[in-house]
Amino acid sequence: MRRPPAVARVLERVTATAREHGMFLPGQTVLVSVSGGPDSVCLLHALHALRRLFRIRLAVFHFDHRLRPGSERDAAYVRRIADRLGLPLLSMAAEEPPNPRMSVEHWARDVRRAASVEAMREAGAERIALGHTANDQAETVLMAAITGSGLEAMAGIRPVTPPWVHPLLDVTRAEVEAFCRALRLRPRMDPMNRDVRLLRGALRLRGIPALERATGREVIAPLARTAALLREDAEELARQAAPAVAELVEEVPRGVELPATGLLDLPRAIARRVVREAVLRCGTVPTREDVEAVLDLAAGRAGRRRDLSAGLKAAREAGYVRLSRPSPESS
Repeated sequence: MRRPPAVARVLERVTATAREHGMFLPGQTVLVSVSGGPDSVCLLHALHALRRLFRIRLAVFHFDHRLRPGSERDAAYVRRIADRLGLPLLSMAAEEPPNPRMSVEHWARDVRRAASVEAMREAGAERIALGHTANDQAETVLMAAITGSGLEAMAGIRPVTPPWVHPLLDVTRAEVEAFCRALRLRPRMDPMNRDVRLLRGALRLRGIPALERATGREVIAPLARTAALLREDAEELARQAAPAVAELVEEVPRGVELPATGLLDLPRAIARRVVREAVLRCGTVPTREDVEAVLDLAAGRAGRRRDLSAGLKAAREAGYVRLSRPSPESS
């Protein structure tokens, strides 16, 4: 049976993206994360249509963040889709309210990702497929630029970050919506996606349309291409930094030591990546301020100290900078 053009277009893009980035191996089970919104519903139906081509098995994952009344109806909707397609469903819900020290977006992403990994193990899956589109990629690039987040963030969403894969990354939101209309699908709509108080929502609903009106050109595809080019640069810098990380980052009890002179002899871009890796090995996600603080200590006199994120301590000793995790008694 011939597929509608809108459906065929998405399936062609997904096939090309998955093959280019080696997203799936024959025989793998892929856990498809489905919120019930247009992107994830499109992703599920696309992978279901392509499952024999890729020779993969599918399972469905839904996570209820419990951020709004009636969110349980999304889970019921996803269950109906999974039943209709004959696929197993793993459904979970947040057990705690959002962390007040984090943005709601970051909290939601973190708890959903942790739950999806648990569900992946339960399903015996090797991959988790997410429904991010080319529009999400463009929004991510702009968010990174606006917040001054650096090259890695400007490189956007990576097609593959095991176990996560993004098969819709070369599909636009307009193409997703056309796909759903062609198949008479009726996805759920999350009101948070239209909340302009959130940076992503403001860019989606106001910023990008304003850019397109002001320039008279479409910006989604160029921004997505920019992310791909910057990703190549970021990966090359990471390769160049790897020998320096191996040479300079010395793990010690309760932390890491970095030779100050060796750090200062590196090009600044490489030195930042060495420091970032050192902070990560201490179990903390580094901020820009953390990285610059460590480099400042390396350039200064012995005896200086700085407090970093998550209770991490940095001290300039004779010849090196020591990063120390907080002791269990102080936590």
